[in-house]
Amino acid sequence: MCLILFAIDAHPDYDLIVAANRDEFYARPTEPAHIWSDPPWMIAGKDLEGGGTWLGLDVHGRLAMLTNFRDLKNIRQDAPSRGALVSDYFKANKSSSEYLESVDQISAQYNGFNLLCADPEGMFYYGNYEGQVRPVTAGIHGLSNALLNDDWPKVERGRSELAALIAGDVSIYGLMELLYNDSKAVDHKLPDTGVGLEMERMLSPMFIKSETYGSRTSSVILKSRKGQVTFLERTYDTSTYSYRDRLFEFRTEQARRLKR
Repeated sequence: MCLILFAIDAHPDYDLIVAANRDEFYARPTEPAHIWSDPPWMIAGKDLEGGGTWLGLDVHGRLAMLTNFRDLKNIRQDAPSRGALVSDYFKANKSSSEYLESVDQISAQYNGFNLLCADPEGMFYYGNYEGQVRPVTAGIHGLSNALLNDDWPKVERGRSELAALIAGDVSIYGLMELLYNDSKAVDHKLPDTGVGLEMERMLSPMFIKSETYGSRTSSVILKSRKGQVTFLERTYDTSTYSYRDRLFEFRTEQARRLKR
């Protein structure tokens, strides 16, 4: 994914709220969200080229989400797929912090990434450009293709709009509407990631549209304080921006708060 907005312990009814967009080349084959058999009971879409995923959750209250770190000058074509880092979390018999510590040991094999992992004990963050596992505190957060809460325009806008939304009535469709924002940032606020001004402009919206690359999937997760989870995935036809929704609702086996 390329934009993850989330709130931990910031709403009276929900201890976790997630709104995220996956940006990818339109030609890359993808399977929409479904229940996997390996790892069992993980709900996620699937990257059919690399075999992994960008976001997954399960009935045990575990969650993992991945973004790439934008550094095109240091891309290695022989690096393993970063999406396996998400699916492997659900195979590992480890807490989220323990798993990320193990990822740290192999992180140099991969191109740049950020990984968020959560379980009933809390959420932790690891980025291989930062190189440390750290807990994610209560509040409203944003992650794009830099480090957690870096002040990219889409992250600042998304955190502000998420804060305003959860101050009122929260709904999965309101969160979906928040994600479908294709306004470009003004030039003086753009990051300089080495891709050139035109591409920085194209990549700056929360929802990206271009001829060959952009936001293909939006995901919203609401986890109530009673352990009820609602997961909505919206997959876009990028030629018309019509879409198909897939809705999953379940109760976690361990209804505990995601709080650190």
